[in-house]
Formats: sequence, structure tokens, C-alpha cells
Amino acid sequence: MDTVTRSTLVEKIHAHVGLSRHDSSRVLETVLEQVSEQLSQGETVKLSGFGTFSVRRKSERVGRNPKTGVEVPILPRAVLVFRPSQLLRNRLNNDKVMSLGHDQQGDD
Repeated sequence: MDTVTRSTLVEKIHAHVGLSRHDSSRVLETVLEQVSEQLSQGETVKLSGFGTFSVRRKSERVGRNPKTGVEVPILPRAVLVFRPSQLLRNRLNNDKVMSLGHDQQGDD
């Protein structure tokens, strides 16, 4: 399985939209910048048909060092949460079901 990178996305935008690679790169960077900015301000970013990115605040808690067993305070922090849309979940699950069904047809 390959990793999708910025350059991969730029190439996809270039191929599908017809913008130059430079303009495709600028579009991608602008979108990522806006998403990052909104999340850093604590806003939720919802991309219809894809999913929702949100920031969740975790309060301070006590953790434990697994090697020594000593209790260690874990400071409050913000974590990024992604919830895929139902459309994306269905697409992922249908692709898996289709590939599993195809792979298992000869096993009966």
C-alpha cells in the first residue's frame, strides 16, 4: 500500500482539474492551510462526503511509567479527532467486502 503525499495530491489535481502543477500546488496548500488554521483556533472542519476534523481537549490525568510503575502526571493537551462520513465508511467497507468476496469465491 502506497502513502499519498502532497506531490501525489498535486498530480491528481493537475490531472483532474487541468490546472498547472504550480497552481495545483497552490490550491492544495491553501486548502491545507485553511484547515490547519481553523483547527488551531479550535474550530471543527466538516468536509461533506469525507468527514469531520475536530479538536478535543484532554484534561490532566495520572499515567504510569510502564517500566517502573511510577505514577506520572500527563499534562492537558489538545488532540485531533477525525470522524469519517457515512459515505466514506460505506465506500471503504464496500471496497473491502468487494475485494474479500472476490478473493474468497474460489475457496468454497
